[in-house]
Amino acid sequence: MEREEAEIDRLPIDLVAYIFGFIISFTDLAQASSVCRKWKEGVKQSLAQRNSMSFAGWKMDDDSTTRLVRLAYNLKELDISRSRWDCQITDNGLYQISLANCIGNLTSISLWGMARITDRGVVQLISRANSLQHLNIGGTFVTDESLFAIADSCPRLKSIVLWSCRHVTEIGLLNLVNKCRKLESINVWGTRVPVNCFIDLLTISPSLQIKPPGVLLNVGGAAILPVA
Repeated sequence: MEREEAEIDRLPIDLVAYIFGFIISFTDLAQASSVCRKWKEGVKQSLAQRNSMSFAGWKMDDDSTTRLVRLAYNLKELDISRSRWDCQITDNGLYQISLANCIGNLTSISLWGMARITDRGVVQLISRANSLQHLNIGGTFVTDESLFAIADSCPRLKSIVLWSCRHVTEIGLLNLVNKCRKLESINVWGTRVPVNCFIDLLTISPSLQIKPPGVLLNVGGAAILPVA
């Protein structure tokens, strides 16, 4: 006697993919993918349809993150910020992610607080993100090397967060603002850049919003921005 087909198995694959699109837990998606061949294909298609993906709040490593990003062909926004868990994504992970088909179409990337990454990983990722408009690398240990790569690779950049990036200098900032002519906002809280540098930035781009507000009030006073 043949087993009667379950109602859910009769659903067309595009509807299965649509349903899986409402699942935000990557753990649940992985479990669903292992149920059967049809569900596995449904998970793949649901990921391919996503415009944004955030790993904030999830304990991710290089391989698992890369697998998911590579399936998200239509991705526009990628958030792999440090979560409440120990972030295990490294420069090797950023390199693997940089090879994904979606990277050239990304308009927003957040790497906030990722302490395990360096210029090497950031440069590899950013060098292929030519459509980038918004970038958050605050709380990382990047240097001017990353800023040079951003300036050369991201002509459409509109905003960048350098919150507490204490290894960047005025040389990197001046190069960035000089080349990224569409830049509208830059957050430099907690950096160790001389305040007079921001006068030079505004000379290059008078409409540039330098955050936090009031950072220019102490010109001629303190030599660096307050970090507390």
